[in-house]
Amino acid sequence: MKLALNEFLDEFYINVTDRQRMIEDAPPLLDVARDDAYVGAVGEHLGRRWGLRVPEWTEAPERFLREPYFDGGVELLKPYLLMESPLAFRRRMIFTELEPLRRARFPRGQLIESPYL
Repeated sequence: MKLALNEFLDEFYINVTDRQRMIEDAPPLLDVARDDAYVGAVGEHLGRRWGLRVPEWTEAPERFLREPYFDGGVELLKPYLLMESPLAFRRRMIFTELEPLRRARFPRGQLIESPYL
């Protein structure tokens, strides 16, 4: 999943005019709860982060975890991850860094400021 997500993000960041279309359709479920929730968080976060309409598919129950997951697996990072995780990830009990979708092609200076990220 990681490779496909990285390729998708690179394309998303390059194609400014196609961003809404790129997140509109629901990707297939992967049958791994953590991955399905992560994909839901990605769709919601990209919508919020870049001022797009958040797709309805991101609210499907299958796109949420029942148990918390801490990215990185390091016990000492948990307080930091609890505080820094963007809303779309926290809602799904996925705790990660402030910019979990950062890539080399991540746009600079085009950020949407929002208290809901």
